[in-house]
Order: sequence, then C-alpha cells, then structure tokens
Amino acid sequence: MTESSINEHYQSIVSLLIALRLNEALTQLDALLYNCDDVSLRPRLEQINTSYQYMLQYMRNGMYDPERPKLYRQLLAQTWNLADEARINALDIVSLHYYHTARRKAGKDRLTALVQNGRFPEIQKTVESFADDVAVSKLMEYKGIEQLQQRREEADRDLFITLWTNSSWSNEESAKMNELLQSETMPEIDLCLFVSAVFLSLMECFDDRKIDWMISAAQHRSRTVSQRAAVQLVILIQLFADHLLLYSELTARLSLYEEDAAFIRRITVIYLQLLRSQETEGIDKKMREEIFPEMMRKAGNLHRPKKENDENDENDVNPDWEEWMEQSGLSEQIRKITELQMEGADIYLSTFAPLKKHPFYSQPGNWFMPFDNLHSAVFNQLQLENQFETHMIDLFLQTGMLCNNDKYSFAFSLKQIPKDQRRIIIDQMAPEAEESVRDHPEFYKAIKAKYNTPEVISNQYIQDLYRFYVLNPRRSEFRNPFKEKFNLFRNPILKKFLREPDQLPTIAEYLFRKERHAEALEIYQELIEQHSADANIYQKAGFCLQKEKRYREAVEFYLAADSLKPAHLWTLRHIATCYRLLKEYAEALTYYRRIEEINPEDQNTLFYVGLCCAETKQYNDALNYFFKLDYIEGGNVRAERAIGWYSFITGKHQQAMKYYNKVLADKPLTTDYLNAGHVAWALGKPDQAATLYARAVQASGSKDAFLRLFHNDREILIEQGISEEDIPLMADLV
Repeated sequence: MTESSINEHYQSIVSLLIALRLNEALTQLDALLYNCDDVSLRPRLEQINTSYQYMLQYMRNGMYDPERPKLYRQLLAQTWNLADEARINALDIVSLHYYHTARRKAGKDRLTALVQNGRFPEIQKTVESFADDVAVSKLMEYKGIEQLQQRREEADRDLFITLWTNSSWSNEESAKMNELLQSETMPEIDLCLFVSAVFLSLMECFDDRKIDWMISAAQHRSRTVSQRAAVQLVILIQLFADHLLLYSELTARLSLYEEDAAFIRRITVIYLQLLRSQETEGIDKKMREEIFPEMMRKAGNLHRPKKENDENDENDVNPDWEEWMEQSGLSEQIRKITELQMEGADIYLSTFAPLKKHPFYSQPGNWFMPFDNLHSAVFNQLQLENQFETHMIDLFLQTGMLCNNDKYSFAFSLKQIPKDQRRIIIDQMAPEAEESVRDHPEFYKAIKAKYNTPEVISNQYIQDLYRFYVLNPRRSEFRNPFKEKFNLFRNPILKKFLREPDQLPTIAEYLFRKERHAEALEIYQELIEQHSADANIYQKAGFCLQKEKRYREAVEFYLAADSLKPAHLWTLRHIATCYRLLKEYAEALTYYRRIEEINPEDQNTLFYVGLCCAETKQYNDALNYFFKLDYIEGGNVRAERAIGWYSFITGKHQQAMKYYNKVLADKPLTTDYLNAGHVAWALGKPDQAATLYARAVQASGSKDAFLRLFHNDREILIEQGISEEDIPLMADLV
C-alpha cells in the first residue's frame, strides 16, 4: 500500500469507531494489519474480536451485564489504539517522512531498550549533572565547557528522538518517565524539551499513558514546564476529544480541576492565545505588505530640520523631529506595531523567518528548546566586546519580546551586526539601563521575574510551536494544529472549564472585537441559554446576527435587549435598521420615530423616517422630512434625490425637475439620469428625456443594464401619464 492509501484506510477505521460501528472497524483493521510486519499486533486484534463477539452473544441471549458499557468503551479504545499502531507500523515500511526514517534508524523499541539495558538512567544523569559541571567550569573561566555542552546536547538529542518516535509506553517506561518528571535535579530547560517530545509523539500516535503523564506535567512545580504542558494538553484535548472520552480514568482526572480557579484561568488564557495565533498569518502579511513598506518609504524621505549649532550639542533632540514623525505618519505605524505587541500578537515571524535555515534548526528538538545562553550554538555569540553589551543582550533575551525560537535566531545574527549598529540596538533596548544595572543589582532579577509569568511563557511557547509548524522545511509532514478550529467551548471535555459565567464573556469579547462574529455568536447564545445574559450580551448577539445577515433573529435579540434596557438609542437604531432591511417599513418607522423623540435633529434618523413614510405611501409626510433635512443641511444630496423622486411620484413634476437639476450637478448616479429622464418625459419634453436616458446608458456602461432599470419603472411611468405604447418607442429612441 502507498502512504496515502494507508492513511485513508486508517481514517476510514477512525470514522467507523466514532460512529460506534465497531464490527466494521474490526473488519477494516484486519485488512490494514496485512501491511504490518509487527507480528504482535494480530493476536491483539483477535483478542478484541473474541471479546466483542462474546459480548454480542451474551446480549442476544438476554444476559444482563452492568459492566457492558464500560467494556464496550474499552474495546473501542483498544481497537483505536491498535489502529494507530498498525498505521504507524505500515508507514514505517513505505514513508520517507523524518518521523518514520528516524524510527527505522533508531529502532521502533528504542525507549524499551534504553530502559531495559540501563542507558536511560545514564542519559538522565548526564543531563542532571550539567548545571553542577558548568558551575565548576565557570570557576576555571569555562575551561572544558565545550565537552560538557557536547555531552549534554547529545543526551538531549538522543532522548528527544527516542521519546518522539516511541508509539506507546509500557508500564515500566511510564514509571521511568514519571521518575524523570519528578526528579528534583532535572534542569527545567531539558525537561521542557522532553515534554515537547512527548507532545510530538502524541500528535503521531495516541497513548493514554502519555496523556496521563502530560496532565501531571501541567501541574509541575516549574512554571515553564507546567505552562508548556498545559498548552500542549489543550491542543491534544481539542484534537483528540473523541478518543479521550473512551478513557474514563483520564476524563475523571481532568474533572478534578473543574473547581480549580487558577487552572480554569490558565485554560482560558491559553485559549485566547491560541485564537490569537490564528491571526498571525494576517498580521505577518500586514506587516510585510503595509506597515514595513510604509515605514521604509517615509523613513527614506526623512529630511529632518537641522537645529542651529546642532553639531555642538549632540544630546539635544530637536523637537521638530517629533513633529515630522507625527506629520509623516511614521509615528502612527510605530503605534500600530506597539499595540499589536502589547496585545501579545506575533509580529516577528517574517523578521526571523530567513534565519530558520541555520544548521541549528536541522535538529527537530531545537525548534522546541527554551533559550539557553549555555547552548553551544549561541554561547560564543553572546560573548561581546564589553561586559555591559553582553549584560544588556542577556537582559533583552530574558524579556517576553521574542519567543525562544526567535531568541536563538537573534543570537545567531548578533556577531554579524557591525559594532556601531549593535550599540544603537542595545541603546534602544534599554536607554537608561546602564545606570540601573550598575547601581541596582536586583534590576536583572526584577526584569526576569516580570517576564516569567504564566501568560508570557505560554504565549512564547505557542509562538515556538507556530514556527515549527509553518517554517520547518518538513512542515508538510506534520498535522498543523493551528489550521484546526479552536472552538474549545464546544469541546466535550474543555467546555466544563470554559462555561463559567466569568470565562465565556472574556472569550466572546475577544472574538467580537476581532470581528469573528459567527464564533462570538455561539458563545453569546450559550450565555443566554445559561440565563447569564444582560442587555449588553443581547445587543452583541443581535449585532453578530445582523453582521451574518440574519436580520429576523437579530431583531429578536435586540427586542430582548430593549426590554432589559429600554429606550437605548443604539438598540433602537439597530432594530429599526433590521426591520428596514427586512422591508418591514411600518415596524421600522415605529422605531425610527422613537429615535426621533430622543434625538430630533439627527440627520440619518430624519432621512430614514422620510424613507419609511414613503415606503408606506405617506408621501406628503415623507417630503416634509426630506425638506427638513435639506433645510438643516443645505446641499444634502440624499435629501435632494429623495425630494426629486417622491415629488415625481406624487405628480409634482416641476418641483421634481428642480431638485434633479441639483442632483445632476453633483456626481450623479445612473439612476439619477434615469429618474430625471422620467421627470422630463412627464413634463412633455421627450427630447430632453431621451438625452438624459442616453447619459444613463453611458453611466451604466451597458445597454442591457439600462433597459432592466428602465422597464422596472414601467408602471410608475404609466401612473404619471406616459402612454404605455410610447414606452418601447422611447427605448428604441434611446
């Protein structure tokens, strides 16, 4: 079988399992196993099949078994796990993907071998002893640091590949991994790397023991480890909810955190960050195509006014420069970038994308490596000409401005930047930091603490993941979670955490602000179903429906908002608008009149009251409103156009032509020429009418388009005294 046919076969089995068609799934799995060389898989299938046939036979015989639902879930889970392993095994034979190549090279049972031959504890000890070894090396001015780095990085690389390419853990392997997680001496950086390896492994093949381990990691004492694990756990639960629901022990363990306010907040923040990550492509495009080119263009036109004797006063900033920045619009572009950055948006993707070709990124694990200034790839890069520069760069790399992945890229480019330019960059990083660092030793610790928050850590890690899935040269080989829809509030497991009344509005508000109206609407409806909605929620739900052009439903929500907060101008205006768009002009008129009572001089309201009066054939009232609007704001073309048309409708042809002459003098539309032609014809001036109609043809750009408009007004022309027989003649004349 080919790679694509194996994956299609596997997806067919999964679809059958989700549909609870176990018997058919087992039959298809039997066929998939013919492409596997692992002889241990078929006996497992036969055992599942036998158990299921016994279950069906007992049911047919009318035998009651209270454990039947539990056993059925177990059989579904076992079948799904076996299908996962069969797929991986079959692909190992034919696939050229890095994952399967690594499995063939390292051996499918690499982790088992490491555990059983005692190599696993050796690798763990190598990693755990690194910090102490470096401390000794530092006392000797980093003598022998290269050997220490090489030994530790080889251990990390070996264990990362081993954990990633392992399909499932045995009880013994699970116990070893729990020991690693609970180790008091395991460095945070290395443990973060191993947590990411387990995540990648789960993305390839589901394993309940690994999920259980990930739940434990999400509660780790290290904030960095726990936040990484929490991000990965949210993604895994979103992608594999159907599979997870078959494991009551796992769902029960997750349910223990439903009352944990801190955990719920973490999930909510991560959800918002994942939603924000899906805007990265749009932000990146805007940065590349709009903001950066505009900044470069305006910076290129820089002609700063020179202050007198300015060369003798180097530190005196000319205030005219700030004025130029404002007038040129450059400040506005900088403000846009700052606002995006303050929101936590990923604005550096394209900046560092070209640097992802560095040899450092050829190792899969390095995409997930927390920034470590002791890593051999950057250690020498960060040793600059003087201690202050080195300190400032180190300080900058502790901030939350760049994700870990980009910090490595920044470090790689550091030595390539000319010394003078590097000094400018450092001064911009922290213009007043030199004195602070010199006089306040705690400054460095304060900066590090400022950015060592759960929100910053999870946001940086999501950006690290994003780079792996969109910039990695072999990205097509991986399932990209960022292309999935993150509707966690609908997830059967996570919704229990997010459906708290104080969580859902936060998520809905973000979606609403980003104009993702359909998604925001789902949450507003959820809040309404929970009886947790106020007038504000009903207003926003109505607005989302209005944006989706579901005007009838929007009216219902607006009316509910009006009952909770009566006479609110915004609500009344939107009710009137929806009724008008539904062409229910009498109802619209009722609400426009209510708006008029509150704000009698509002020009938009006057226009729409007049329009609704006209649509309900109250032409004289309509004209009075349009005249009032024309009086308040002379030269209002909307009012002039309306007076012209409704004067014509009511037989006041001279008055109609007077106003159409005004309209035609100010950027007329096709319909203006058409309607003015109607008026001229009604006044007994067919030659003038034909000329105006000809201009309408030119303005429309199409004879057919003009004729459709012309014949649509056939009945109105007849009502105004035009002979029905003359209408086709005029069309030919034009």
